[in-house]
Amino acid sequence: MTVHERMKSEGSPSRIAWRKFRRNPIGVAASLFIIFIFLISLTGYHLTPDPTPHANRQILEISMQKPGFTVNMLKVMNNVSSKPLGFLDIMFFGKRDVFTLYPYTDYRFSADSIYIKTFDYDAESSAEEMGFLLADVCFPLNEVLPAFNGHEITFEHNDAQYGTVDLKLLREKTQKEHFLKKRYLLGTDQYGRDMLSRLIIGSRVSLAVGFIAVFISLIIGITVGSIGGYFRGRTDDFVVWLINVVWSIPTLLLVIAITFALGKGFWQVFVAVGLTMWVEVARVVRGQMISLREKEFTEAARALGFSDIRIIVKHLLPNLMSAVIVISAANFASAILIEAGLSFLGLGVQPPIPSWGSMIKENYAFIILDSAYLAILPGLAIMLLVLSFMLIGNALRDALDVKG
Repeated sequence: MTVHERMKSEGSPSRIAWRKFRRNPIGVAASLFIIFIFLISLTGYHLTPDPTPHANRQILEISMQKPGFTVNMLKVMNNVSSKPLGFLDIMFFGKRDVFTLYPYTDYRFSADSIYIKTFDYDAESSAEEMGFLLADVCFPLNEVLPAFNGHEITFEHNDAQYGTVDLKLLREKTQKEHFLKKRYLLGTDQYGRDMLSRLIIGSRVSLAVGFIAVFISLIIGITVGSIGGYFRGRTDDFVVWLINVVWSIPTLLLVIAITFALGKGFWQVFVAVGLTMWVEVARVVRGQMISLREKEFTEAARALGFSDIRIIVKHLLPNLMSAVIVISAANFASAILIEAGLSFLGLGVQPPIPSWGSMIKENYAFIILDSAYLAILPGLAIMLLVLSFMLIGNALRDALDVKG
């Protein structure tokens, strides 16, 4: 069998690499886990039990509850009008509550009102009783509402004009639509927020930092490394000097300095992390470019009169992308760790935006108490995501190795 026939039977290099990658069960499992996390974070507020912006619904009465905690809630409408939101609006930004949730242990109806015994995490203390007008529970105030039982209802201030409405129907509406049973699968934090919702929304920060930081590092690293490795001479000397200078500065210290210069915030973290990760990409690209520029196909391209930019973009870069892909997977994991470290130090994304690093910061004091899971859960999420990217990097390295 000739070389041409053998290559034709085996397929293109990309197909060979994909076939080798699929034979690696660890790499495939890591890829499926990352895809799973990506789909969960993309679905976002449509999936979280708490769909409010940043999953920041605080119910202090149920703070520090264990995983699996269940409680009854009374939903009382607020003095706001609900506006219809589109699918994408909710998916990316969530929706604000137009009601307030009151946890209770018991309730009773009395005339036109409902009284609840509020939930108290301290079983020894006596529960307080709160009362609400049924009309206030069922309808927003200061708003003309659609006909209810054949009558239009208008609420002005706190006086509800519902004299023509049957109280029995109001009670039925309250029991049917405003009594909720909430289950917190991963418990609540010290502010009574749902841990599962904050973990899901927090995954967006880690994945976004990874994608954007790697994208920035690839643009800068490939550009700088290609210029230095291809043109050599003084240009290469300057590139090597720049790489060595940036390389000599500790990564976390450089990120902190850039964060101070740009300010604290969501997008500033992406830029700061990306501006510190291009050095490794540039070093690898420069080394590969030095080797490839001496190959016969490069000399042939020069002899045909192709421009330097075309030779770099069309002929050299495609031949070194395998190394760039492998290092990008490692940089993705590094970006997640750096962002978590910055958020833990208070220099990353700011509250109330959930981040796995900031969640550890908020709850690390509870490790010595009986609520260690509050810090362990986000730490475990960081560990699994970073480990998955490192395993993918190893699997890609084996799959793209032409000698294997």
